[in-house]
Amino acid sequence: MTETIRKPWLFILTIGLGTLLNPLNSSMISVALTRLQNEFTLTFADASWLISIFYLASAAGQPVMGKLSDMFGPKKLFMAGLIIVAAASILASFSPNYPFLLGCRALQAIGSSTLFPSGMSMVRTHITKGQGKALAVLSIFASTSAAFGPSIGGFLVASWNWHSIFLINFPFIILSFLLALFILPNTGQGEFEAKRIDFSGILLFIIAIVGLILFLLSLDQNIRWWALLLFLSAAVGFYFFELKQEEPFIDVKGLTKNRYVSFIYLQFMSINLIHYCFFFGFPTYLQQVREYSEQHTGVIMLSLAGFGVIVSPLAGRLIDKYGSKLPMVIGALLLLGGTGLLLTYNDASPLIWLLIIMAVLGMSNGFNNISAQTALYEHVDPEDTGSASGLFQTSRYLGSILSSSLLGLTFNRHLDTEHLHLVAMICFVFCIVVVALAFKLPGKLRGKDA
Repeated sequence: MTETIRKPWLFILTIGLGTLLNPLNSSMISVALTRLQNEFTLTFADASWLISIFYLASAAGQPVMGKLSDMFGPKKLFMAGLIIVAAASILASFSPNYPFLLGCRALQAIGSSTLFPSGMSMVRTHITKGQGKALAVLSIFASTSAAFGPSIGGFLVASWNWHSIFLINFPFIILSFLLALFILPNTGQGEFEAKRIDFSGILLFIIAIVGLILFLLSLDQNIRWWALLLFLSAAVGFYFFELKQEEPFIDVKGLTKNRYVSFIYLQFMSINLIHYCFFFGFPTYLQQVREYSEQHTGVIMLSLAGFGVIVSPLAGRLIDKYGSKLPMVIGALLLLGGTGLLLTYNDASPLIWLLIIMAVLGMSNGFNNISAQTALYEHVDPEDTGSASGLFQTSRYLGSILSSSLLGLTFNRHLDTEHLHLVAMICFVFCIVVVALAFKLPGKLRGKDA
């Protein structure tokens, strides 16, 4: 404890090395999808489950792990999460078949989902001076690893096949584990309270999302109406069940308290749906249609990732000066413009034109992420911050899951520029929703000038 206070940078580094694993592993897979399709003889719809299952397991796992962290102590959960990720990563790299690999991806997501809530708990408890700066540094760890995941994955897959995107976790895991052993304070009594975990709600949530994915992926062939019925039944059951829970998996009551907050969730889900359609769609398109190597694809993806990182400080300064609405409107308009420009791209277009389009989309993401999160905190009461943050993350995961389903539907049988345009046209509709919600949002609240 004393050492932690004396060297807060080492404390933050320890947590940061762990918390970057979830975003890193969620994004590196994008460049490896083509190689995995060939390895296991998969359609793109089959391969899209590697994306969906990771986000679904993360959505289900993170709230539960937060409560387990409170029960057993954040240090124990943090180190347990690292062990789970290590086991999942080594097993995944030797996967004998596709179902086994899917199971490893789910286990990897659960383990890495343990690291963020336990890490945040320790920061809030043990960093009393400069806590905001500490949280900002951890945010940089997460956002940077997610943004540059495709580039890292591209170099790894080109150098040593798809197995390397799992084995690359070990330097981060080992260093974080050794530091955690000596740096992180040991707190928590270790008493498990099963009643605090909404197992039934989690199960209904998973059934609903799986039903939705199965229905969406069937729209281009024999439509699975039973999957739609499963989704609707589980979703309705989940909603009414959660209303009665003292500690619900998802606080659905919070959705009805403030309509502006509900709009922010809807907008953020739409933003992530659009962003991840491009984030996961571009690498596959570049490799299978334009025939770029994994390494070159990773370099090209830097345009999408890099500009998002570059404009984030500018978005932060605008938020400090004007509140969240202005940068949110800018981000929404950039997203609309970038998606519209993608419709002008064709087989004869030079690479530089695609890089410009990706740069515009990347800048939109830099504005949208930070402004949406700030808008949420501007419009919720302080006592509701925890549950609001949980719903915010859930909306992110839902958008990501829907994007993989959309790509699985549109890229499954034919992958060409025409189908990339189809994705862009669908995303353009969602962009209009994002822009409308951005303009609908009021300015600064609580005594601040609107």
